[in-house]
Amino acid sequence: MKSAVETLNPTRVRLTVEVPFEELKDSLDAAYKKINQQVTVKGFRKGKIPARIIDQRFGRGAVLEEAVNDALPKFYTEAVNEAELNVLGQPEVDITELKDGETLNFTAEVDVRPTIEIPDYSGIEVEVDAIEVSEEDIEKAVSDLRERFASTSPVERAAQDDDVVTLDLEAKVDGEVLEDGVASGVSYTIGSGELLEGIDEAVKGLEAGGETTFTSELKGGSAAGKAAEVTVKVTQVAARELPELDDEFAQLASEFDTLDELKADSRKRLENMKQYDQATQAQERVLEKLLELVEVPVPEKLLEDEINTRKHNLEHHQLGQMGMDLAKYLEIQGKTEEEFDAETKDAAVKGIKTQFVLDELVNKEKLNVNQEELTEHLMRRAASSGMSPDQFAQAVVEGGQVPMLVGEVARGKALAVVVEAATVKDTNGEIVDLDDEEEEDETAETAESADAPAESESEDKPEA
Repeated sequence: MKSAVETLNPTRVRLTVEVPFEELKDSLDAAYKKINQQVTVKGFRKGKIPARIIDQRFGRGAVLEEAVNDALPKFYTEAVNEAELNVLGQPEVDITELKDGETLNFTAEVDVRPTIEIPDYSGIEVEVDAIEVSEEDIEKAVSDLRERFASTSPVERAAQDDDVVTLDLEAKVDGEVLEDGVASGVSYTIGSGELLEGIDEAVKGLEAGGETTFTSELKGGSAAGKAAEVTVKVTQVAARELPELDDEFAQLASEFDTLDELKADSRKRLENMKQYDQATQAQERVLEKLLELVEVPVPEKLLEDEINTRKHNLEHHQLGQMGMDLAKYLEIQGKTEEEFDAETKDAAVKGIKTQFVLDELVNKEKLNVNQEELTEHLMRRAASSGMSPDQFAQAVVEGGQVPMLVGEVARGKALAVVVEAATVKDTNGEIVDLDDEEEEDETAETAESADAPAESESEDKPEA
């Protein structure tokens, strides 16, 4: 077999492959054997039909087609390996010549990873928010904790803001009660905005036993997006009572003995949260600066596939789970379809460029992923997916996604190398020293969130 490579553009090549006919012998034998098992010819036992009889009855062309389809993936892969190409996606194959007994010639056009030159990134400088925790921040944190320990007691008066009411609900669309539109004993805090639009205005002023009807657009269920006539009955009104902010509350709500100790702990927690946010901000801004330094051509087909994948995931997974379609989502976001398409394309381009650049850095810096790092990353991914580590690991193995996880960890380590080399200052002009261990954990997540799906870069096999 002979092959040659022609570069069509920085991200696409054409392979020209010439295969001597004798190299098709194994595939021809396999084709005859396969056809033998599929057909019946009178006078011959199944599987024992001579090749010449198959040629006469079914045509030599059918055998050649079967043989070529069997052989193409092997010859294509050999040509790719011989040229040391890093291919992306499925090739477009064209058989240019097939002469029985002589030769098989074909071409294969396929996207490839572009050659990327990583410049000196040690001069990158970024600014991030300073870590500042105000007394107001602490008071809000303690107040939020206090809200969690609020108690309720029934009252004989009309419902008002912040009351907890118990409701019976019935929703009708076009005069028909919905099968999933009836609920009893629903607990709702007035003003929380956690139920139906218009529910606050409807129930305020009602006492226990009071009933009213209002119109609201349903957010989920069988009639999501439709206007429904909702009948609501208040069965109980309860007032919320907040505990006193004192040492007794601190002992109730925490492991601390005094309110001062509780506030000190709140300050420490808020500082840790802001430190995490600061680190994430640093990584995102360093990544943006790095991408500005590198020229990265993006394969058109890969970009098209990534855009379609992002749209599909949004429409059929994220929005589908909320009972919402794309049109409603755009309406809520206040965006046109053109603006949405442009944003999706920009995000896809950034994701692809990020993956290419960080993968190149992995190779340049000779970064490896050990079992401990992979296990830690798997644990984090399992937690974010709501699955147990064992369940997530099983799903990853069964789905053949282990290389994808390894890639995520490696890219996280590559970004950590760049962040470590960069100068990060806060808005007060102070140098920010990011903890190495914490930095690697967070950069893995930052790199992962910007990545294009690694599984979309499969080396699919061609067929004539």
